[in-house]
Amino acid sequence: MFDMMKMMGKVKEMQSKMKEAQDQLKHIKAEGESGGGMVRAIANGDKELISLEIDESLVNPTDSSMMKDLIIAAVNKAVADADYKAKDHIKNATQGIMPNIPGMDLSGML
Repeated sequence: MFDMMKMMGKVKEMQSKMKEAQDQLKHIKAEGESGGGMVRAIANGDKELISLEIDESLVNPTDSSMMKDLIIAAVNKAVADADYKAKDHIKNATQGIMPNIPGMDLSGML
């Protein structure tokens, strides 16, 4: 027989673990680089850019298009890696709390 009170307790536990895991995302760091390391971006698990390093040799006022492309590439790599790490963190933090219900995907909660 389905125990509704037990299920509600699991839901509350899940909410608590999810909140705790989400609060920790700002401490996750993910890096992306481009141009052979000439541009390096670091994002956190909240997918916010927190650091950007640009090699001085790229700074050319007459041709900024290459530098812009490298910055965009590095930032996109860092954010994609941060997204992957954040989802993995949430998955690990909530693993085993809720039963595996087919069709119930919690990855969209980020």
